[in-house]
Amino acid sequence: MKINREDMLELTRRMTSSRSHIMRLAGAYIDEEGYVDGTFNTNFLKLKGEERKRTLEIAKTIPFSRTNEELLAFPVSERKPGGIWQVLDALRDCELKNDALLLNLYEYIGENYYYGFPFAAYLYYGAYDIPVKTSDKAVLDGSEEVYRYLILALCPIDADLNAKKPFAGFLYPAFTDRSCDTDHVDLYSEDCDKEALEGVKLLLRLE
Repeated sequence: MKINREDMLELTRRMTSSRSHIMRLAGAYIDEEGYVDGTFNTNFLKLKGEERKRTLEIAKTIPFSRTNEELLAFPVSERKPGGIWQVLDALRDCELKNDALLLNLYEYIGENYYYGFPFAAYLYYGAYDIPVKTSDKAVLDGSEEVYRYLILALCPIDADLNAKKPFAGFLYPAFTDRSCDTDHVDLYSEDCDKEALEGVKLLLRLE
């Protein structure tokens, strides 16, 4: 399945400091051996100034990346009880407000995504109120659907634990034809890095 670039641009146009639809940010620092070395969880709308701008740019990197090159759509695997998709769906439902469930995810990432150096896992929850558009693309008041999503960004970090541009991540559910698509996930790898892409596919148990 091909990703429509216009869908991704619609999302990122509304990811600004003044009108972001990202609601919450949680994450963890994972050391070179895969152990969780600190976590955080905050209301994104309470972030101010440079911190808000910095974390917003990390989130935007994934949907704004080169569509169908750095960002690729994959069908979601079977949702088995206790599997990764059940965890992600539960985190989306609770809007990242369950720290125990988040810790399970971070430990799972540490155990299953080995990259050989310390990195940060930033997890964003957003709720985009999709505006109604007419056939001639005019925008009307009101909406018919709220697109509730997660963005995971895996980022290298410096000595002060500052996260840099993501090397891998995903957008789930996919945003297809301006609507929520739980049958697909959009995987990101920086500069089409095959190793990073395969790592995210392994993490999500994708074929």
